Amino acid sequence: MINRELYMSRIRPFIGNDLIKVLTGIRRSGKSVMLDLIKQELVASGVNENQFISINFENMSNAHLCFAEALHQEISQRISEITGKAYLFFDEIQEVIHWEKCINSFRVEFNCDIYITGSNARLLSGELATYLAGRYVEFVIYPFSFGEFTELYHSIYPDSDLRSMFTQYLTSGGMPYLSNLRYAEQPSRQYLQDLYNSVVLKDIVKRNNIRDVDLLERIIAYITANIGTTFSATAISKYLKNEGRMVAPETILNYIKACEDAFLFYRVRRQDLQGKKILTVNEKYYIADHGIREAVFGGNMKDINLIFENIVYMELLRRGYKITVGKAGEKEIDFIAEKQAQKLYVQVAYLLASEETIQHEFGVYSTVRDNFPKYVVSYDEFDLSRDGFKHVNIREFLMSQQWN
Repeated sequence: MINRELYMSRIRPFIGNDLIKVLTGIRRSGKSVMLDLIKQELVASGVNENQFISINFENMSNAHLCFAEALHQEISQRISEITGKAYLFFDEIQEVIHWEKCINSFRVEFNCDIYITGSNARLLSGELATYLAGRYVEFVIYPFSFGEFTELYHSIYPDSDLRSMFTQYLTSGGMPYLSNLRYAEQPSRQYLQDLYNSVVLKDIVKRNNIRDVDLLERIIAYITANIGTTFSATAISKYLKNEGRMVAPETILNYIKACEDAFLFYRVRRQDLQGKKILTVNEKYYIADHGIREAVFGGNMKDINLIFENIVYMELLRRGYKITVGKAGEKEIDFIAEKQAQKLYVQVAYLLASEETIQHEFGVYSTVRDNFPKYVVSYDEFDLSRDGFKHVNIREFLMSQQWN
């Protein structure tokens, strides 16, 4: 287990206070491990483990507690036996019917510090907004960054260098459990395929009462094949029509939203740099973990330019940036990343193999007049920076502590 300090540094200021800490993210991204890290932090600060109450609602032995009344009765009894503040840890809380009322009741009734995890973005919508408005703080937990991956991979294979670890990361992705399989190819692929099926069936189909699973899988396959490419629901509708399926764009959008809610895909809007407005057509999508893409659909090395984009996008997201795609006339900037008063522009390519490619990647910045950092990220080893625009090898970019 590695100390995921990126997240702990964000959670730490809220430990011990009365705000409910909500950890969300794709299934198996490490939310349960984060709860363990929080417990370690509490013990180190002097809290007794006897003050902890932990329940994982995907464990069948806890099935009888998946109802608000039963859970309330159980926790009330257990808290009465605790001296001092109780620390409540609830894993996959969405399995509990009317859990919002129960959690709010604990907050009001008891001297407690509450942590919950869930695998669906809708966890924080609807009734929860009513019951807990202003009383919770959310942290999205993503699969391993390349930096986290190297830390764990190097502990298993100490002789690995950064280049070989990046090659492994390209195919394996960042799901934490793969380290338990020592990143062996076949077991890792099997695990990721099973994880994908679990996300689709439990977090998308079951949670949204989707009946046409075949249609859902076709839409997922289309998006996965076209990550980093601008397209519309109408384009998917036309594609499906050619395959003999008549589907309205609105239905497609609903299915895509269900995938977003399960943290399988992330949508990126386009920003018109000249008109300074957000465009609502032809958005891009990226997958939460490119290892899942390789295991289920294959083609990561064939589509390596898009995989590079996916990896860079997820890294920007992890670090708390709000990301859009930049449109400057006929040209497009892969990512405009903004956080507080910071901004940076990022172009991603596999190799700057010709002068034409170099001109294209650096040339998109010619119409951008501000002084924020502008990067071209690629696999090239040599520094090809020019005209004040920075060129960085992708491994160095991902491992950098900060960009400026």
